[in-house]
Amino acid sequence: MEKLTMKKGKLPEKGQSAANMMEGLPQEVILHILSRLPLTSLLKSKLVCRAWRSLIQDPLLIRKHSLHMAEVDNDPSFILQSNRPIPDQLHFIDFSDHSEGQVISKKLPSSAMLMCLVDSCNGLLCMHDTSRSIYICNPFTRLYIELPKLIKYPAQVGHMGFGFTPSTKEYKVIQIVFRRKWRRGDLNAATSALIESEVQILTIGSPAWRNLGMIPYRLIWPTPKAMVNGRLHWLSKPNRFATLLISFDLETEQFQEVPKPDCCGSDRCFHHLMVLRGCLSAGAYHDNEQLEIWVMKEYGMKQSWIKELTIGTYLPQILQQQEKRAFNSRHHFPNSFVQVLCILRSGEILLKYKSRALFLYHPGQGTFKEYTFPDMPNWFKIIVHVGSLNWLDS
Repeated sequence: MEKLTMKKGKLPEKGQSAANMMEGLPQEVILHILSRLPLTSLLKSKLVCRAWRSLIQDPLLIRKHSLHMAEVDNDPSFILQSNRPIPDQLHFIDFSDHSEGQVISKKLPSSAMLMCLVDSCNGLLCMHDTSRSIYICNPFTRLYIELPKLIKYPAQVGHMGFGFTPSTKEYKVIQIVFRRKWRRGDLNAATSALIESEVQILTIGSPAWRNLGMIPYRLIWPTPKAMVNGRLHWLSKPNRFATLLISFDLETEQFQEVPKPDCCGSDRCFHHLMVLRGCLSAGAYHDNEQLEIWVMKEYGMKQSWIKELTIGTYLPQILQQQEKRAFNSRHHFPNSFVQVLCILRSGEILLKYKSRALFLYHPGQGTFKEYTFPDMPNWFKIIVHVGSLNWLDS
């Protein structure tokens, strides 16, 4: 990757006739056409000639392309990071043409450093390396910056979130580290653990992290966060019998609890969070191991939670032998290892099974179809990512 700026190199003078054609069109027409190209096509267009390369790197086109991608009702795209057999390999998976039966998969150039995928926002990735240094990068343009070192607990990376505040046009990174503290009661009281986590936040462009103090929550690991309505969301487990839904407002930098539905007899049922069609959503499971998808149709309103659908148990062939041994040879698969990634326009649901396999579930037919692509790893991490040429100042 290139740090902050890209090195300028000489490209062969090819496609001159194409460049001449572009010169004959008004700039607003050229920008209109290029802003509607898929990202992979836009990247290929940079190789036509120097004029095209310069135009496609223009901040105005980058903004128009990002706005167009946000407006169109396409199926989502993802960044998948391989853990095995090749560590640190990134793949871009684009479902935008899934309705036409096509899914784009692209292997991205590897970094010289071993990096761990953390989060995504506006086409940018937050990652950290083996020394716990934290970076923001664009995997397509190869631009990156290293963030200031953490003041406290520099060797630890806790729960992290990366987001954008439209009102101030600022990117922020938050880290939450659980700190176990013991408190001793009187002579007749047993020693107990105090549930607290320390919060640090960095506004990108600032020279140092700020400490926001302690919060009385312990976030569930490794449950992913969900970004909705300018807020990051996590699940917290204050004790073995309860699960709380916690939000962090990136603008006000305040935490608060979000109401959950009365989806089961106890409040343990939420297992993971996601964003479905712009709404805060959660996967819930019960003793029968049926996976339920709950959606908050109106943010902040407890009454607006609805159960969208239920997914039956399914054990992928690739995991059968291992999991049958692990679960006393029972012929079912615990849905606590299943994560809902998205709902496609076709109505199919993309599921991740234990970071080992991806499947498309068809609710109407009740069928499961494995999704794979060339060089797909057998162990991975995957997050929603909107491919873009965007950078921090654009």
